[in-house]
Amino acid sequence: MSDLFLTAYGGSILGPIAKLLGWIMDKIYVFLANIGIENIALTIFVFTVFIYICMFPLTYKQQKFAVLTRKMQPEMKAIQDKYKGARDQESMQKQQMETQALYDKYGISPTGSCVYMLIQMPILFALYRVFYNVPAYITSVKDVFGNLVSGIMATDGFADKMQAIYEGSKLNLQTVPDFTSTDNTVVSNFIVDVLYKLPSSGWEAVSNAFPDLASSIDGVIAHLEKINYLFVLNISDTPLNLIKAGWAADSKDFVLIICAILIPVISYLTQMANIKLTPQSTEGQSEQMAAQMKTMNLMMPLMSLFIAFTVPVGLGLYWIAGAVVRIVQQYFLNKHFEKIDLESIIEKNKDKAAAKAEKRGIRQAQIYEAARMSTKTTSMADKANLVKDNEEALKSADELRAKASSNSLAAKANLVKEFNEKNNK
Repeated sequence: MSDLFLTAYGGSILGPIAKLLGWIMDKIYVFLANIGIENIALTIFVFTVFIYICMFPLTYKQQKFAVLTRKMQPEMKAIQDKYKGARDQESMQKQQMETQALYDKYGISPTGSCVYMLIQMPILFALYRVFYNVPAYITSVKDVFGNLVSGIMATDGFADKMQAIYEGSKLNLQTVPDFTSTDNTVVSNFIVDVLYKLPSSGWEAVSNAFPDLASSIDGVIAHLEKINYLFVLNISDTPLNLIKAGWAADSKDFVLIICAILIPVISYLTQMANIKLTPQSTEGQSEQMAAQMKTMNLMMPLMSLFIAFTVPVGLGLYWIAGAVVRIVQQYFLNKHFEKIDLESIIEKNKDKAAAKAEKRGIRQAQIYEAARMSTKTTSMADKANLVKDNEEALKSADELRAKASSNSLAAKANLVKEFNEKNNK
């Protein structure tokens, strides 16, 4: 059976990372609950701050790489202009060596930015999985539904009723389990997934479908209102659904509508602020590349603005919290890198750069030697083959002369050959 979309993600790479992050988030939730603050929204904020603090060393290295890259752009452009239009192998090798020497001078790697991004991206994607389905990773939240789920599964015909609730709420699950053949754990997880993702109006359908469980349903709703709400917002619901619910109310709930709109808007504004604070350099870039970068900086926050309307409020809160943390980090990093002593960095890298250059020189010499030996070996092999071919050709000619008729030129040539051989003895 394929995995459920909302249960703990089972991927071979992101799955273990998500489980580790979920375990940390669960511990933060329990800690806050023990001091009297049992709220998923606050847990998401604290957890996001904690993760970004843990990733700060990578962020610092990435920012330092970007700063030094901007500093060396004039020298990089000079190298590019020097070999502009050169396509011969020798010029290309010299350009590559000078470029590498420039990177060594500033103590950075050409692939540095990619390495930092490759380390951070799995963590960020795994965080997305955790926030998208909190009960799968926070045991304390999943336990809220325990008694209700047991009562639902003990009710005759619960499968058809849950199917109807699921379809009526228009939840986006990848697959629905076969209630008659799947083990109880998978069915129980599916019911938790549905109940946690239900909009406020969906609980009316649950109450109508399971009237005998009214007390359990009321208990879960009351608990969710305590732990699953950010002011008036149900963080497991989407801003779009909350806006529709506020507009459809008998007396329109404008407070709910405004708060639901604010989540995507604040997400957009914080990301724009983060981009504005991040130093941008177009030096050494073509006009087309600079224009593409500018367009991307405008489009990415806009995309997040529209996407934030269709994903749970909890995810929007995570984006906002992450952007706020990055803004604070970026502000202080900018202040730090404004005072960076470029000459000191270059001086510290001199010995390392020399060692790297020497190592590359030895390696390059080995490559040249291997190529030379290969050419020499090939040349000797060609000569050996030529000698062998000549010997075979002479042997073939002797055989033809031996078979020649007595009046032919070949026969007369044989007589001359025999005469010369006798006189030479």
